[in-house]
Amino acid sequence: MILTYFSVENFKNFSHTFCMDFSESNDYDFNTSCLKDGIIKNAIIYGKNAVGKTNFGFALFDITYHLVDKQKDPRVSINYLNADSEKKEASFCYKFRDGENVFVYSYRKTDAVHLTYESLSVNEKSVFSFDFKEGKGDFSHLAEFGLNTLNWKYRDSGISLIRYMANNLSLSSEHPIMKIMNFVNGMLWFCSLGNGNSYIGFSSKLEQIPDFIIKEGYVAEFQDFLNENGVNERITKAINPDGSSSLYFKHKRLIPFHMASSGTSALMTFFYWYKHIKRISLLFIDEFDAFYHYELAENIVKLLRDKIPVQAILTSHNTSLMANRFMRPDCYFILTRDKIVSLPKATDRELRQGHNLEKLYMNGEFDA
Repeated sequence: MILTYFSVENFKNFSHTFCMDFSESNDYDFNTSCLKDGIIKNAIIYGKNAVGKTNFGFALFDITYHLVDKQKDPRVSINYLNADSEKKEASFCYKFRDGENVFVYSYRKTDAVHLTYESLSVNEKSVFSFDFKEGKGDFSHLAEFGLNTLNWKYRDSGISLIRYMANNLSLSSEHPIMKIMNFVNGMLWFCSLGNGNSYIGFSSKLEQIPDFIIKEGYVAEFQDFLNENGVNERITKAINPDGSSSLYFKHKRLIPFHMASSGTSALMTFFYWYKHIKRISLLFIDEFDAFYHYELAENIVKLLRDKIPVQAILTSHNTSLMANRFMRPDCYFILTRDKIVSLPKATDRELRQGHNLEKLYMNGEFDA
């Protein structure tokens, strides 16, 4: 399953509807590995400071707050609704494609956890819709989806209907409800800054990355990963006075790994999540290259493009990555205070493989 469309309205700085349509790919015949079944698999979002790149990631992962019990970020709940709007609800819409099937899940909230409306359709046919404030909805099609045996008597009035169905019915993994739940269970947002493992979704257990590398026997592989990406260090584990193990840089004397540079620490965070990639359904890395040398940033983009089948969205200020040798014009998006739009949609010019996208961007080609 893959996300094909997302929209948000009245959440944080998004006063009106902002849409990101991953199905609007062009017919470029290069870097086709950036697509999956015609849907954009790899994307980089650019935007000036304070336009809401981080908030857009928060919006995209809002779905994890009421459907699953996973890691949360307290910043999501602060100033949840747009400060300049009189609307009392934020609105979200997700479209997923699974083979020939299309699922559309929409909802509204007053804050990160309280739903006021929820609906689901499969192939343009309503499964249900429910207004939490009125306590009324349309459940006339539940039998067609094998959901008519549900006991509503003991449902908590505030819980998501999708979550309640998933937890109280014996549904196969192929059922639309379970498809959505499994996808949301695997969603991961993380920040690649060098000050710890800040993430949303995927897991409810926050573990120390060096401990994970040692426990899983990845010390040698982690060293190779660092070396391949320009960090020419030898890594070893050593026993501390209290009997625990820690990672060290191996020199004439051992240097604790926590003394690593911000860039090396950020690379370790990436390695940690890379080792979980088979369980990830959607990956969002905020400011992914904030501490990376430009060659390292390029390596990560190519790794995500060529070796990781997961849909991956990055945010960055690094315009040198805006080049057809890394991705395609339809995989680069610009976020402004008014909208989010791909490069081909931001200009009347027909973008081709020979165009210097960075130069066009710097010269204001996509400002309109």
